Amino acid sequence: MQPTPSPRRVLVTGGASGLGAALAARFAARGDRVLVTDVAPQADVPAGAAYQRLDITSEDDWAAARDRVRAAFGGLDVLVNNAGIAAGGRIDRLGADHWRRVLDVNVLGAVTGCRTFVPMLKEQGSGHLVNVASAAGLVHPPAMTSYDAGKAAVVALSESLRWELTPWGIDVSVVCPSFFRTNLAASLGGDDPMMDTVATRLIEGSKLGADEIAERVVRAVDAKRFLIMPDRNARLAFWTKRLARPLYDRQMLRMGTRIHAAEQQA
Repeated sequence: MQPTPSPRRVLVTGGASGLGAALAARFAARGDRVLVTDVAPQADVPAGAAYQRLDITSEDDWAAARDRVRAAFGGLDVLVNNAGIAAGGRIDRLGADHWRRVLDVNVLGAVTGCRTFVPMLKEQGSGHLVNVASAAGLVHPPAMTSYDAGKAAVVALSESLRWELTPWGIDVSVVCPSFFRTNLAASLGGDDPMMDTVATRLIEGSKLGADEIAERVVRAVDAKRFLIMPDRNARLAFWTKRLARPLYDRQMLRMGTRIHAAEQQA
């Protein structure tokens, strides 16, 4: 028989729905003590979990979450920076406000979470940062510049923190799934309706759901893996870019050519 894993203290952002809710449920089912956070005033949470409103763009909200964790848990073992928004669009269709919103949420939200909790983890001499990025942080399809750039920044943040924090006994993981069924498409900003339609179709057409991705992610976190690519499509895209670059380049150019043709016909 496998030994029963010891319970951990876990905070999950964006935990009211989608992958965040699925991750919170998996951690809770494992026996972990979970604080679920989201921008919603209140949300359903798994049995045994607690909830707190947290806008990841707010320093004050992060400080309140840290105080709650310290008072209720006495520390933190796993911080899951999951909250984020979908984004897409051709570069000439995306204004400055779009870029600020995407980078503020998808990059600085995770950065602020790490800045808030790393001092606590250093005090403990242990902990695990889990930053949810995307396969778009590793491979960079056309007409997704803001999303690609933001998720690539999260990958870079995670790798840098890995080397910085390992001597303190702190583990780091970065999660890079490809498209899977979730409500992420609801956060698309509408700056480029044609590309929003494409993204929505890819999300809704995936064979994998959030529960399956969450199960694989939690197993990988248990194993303390750094780069977590929880589905075949993500791994295939990553290794094609690494090992078969001419094929990868042709695939990306083919996508760009299709977008050009669609724009010409519009």
